[in-house]
Amino acid sequence: MDEDQQVPEEEQHPTVTFVPVDPDHEPAVSQPSHVAGIAGYALVVDRGPRAGLTWVLEPGTTTIGRGPDQNIFLDDVTVSRRHAELTIDEATPPQIKDAGSTNGIYINGERLDESALQPGAEIIIGKYHLILVRGDG
Repeated sequence: MDEDQQVPEEEQHPTVTFVPVDPDHEPAVSQPSHVAGIAGYALVVDRGPRAGLTWVLEPGTTTIGRGPDQNIFLDDVTVSRRHAELTIDEATPPQIKDAGSTNGIYINGERLDESALQPGAEIIIGKYHLILVRGDG
């Protein structure tokens, strides 16, 4: 490579391939349908980097990934820049869809391209184990 050429940002930090291992783990959120203080749905980091962090989900589509332009930023090389999209619509259950990621998304231990979600669902994105919760507010 010529000294004057710049390596594009997306080639500087490639996504690392990662397959989650499911050791028998009970979610930290014991009653996901009755979480106090949250109106609507939220994602809680159950295990992995930033455990305990919670994002309240607004109606519409929320993007999830390692890219700084994503609505939910998961800073780890096992997460693709644009990893998944989660859609909240009052008329239907929440939906999650893989956005063409390297490592895919796992819902309750099964690798899926897309899925409807229920409160208590475990979503694995890279090293992050997230729980979908519904508040009582």
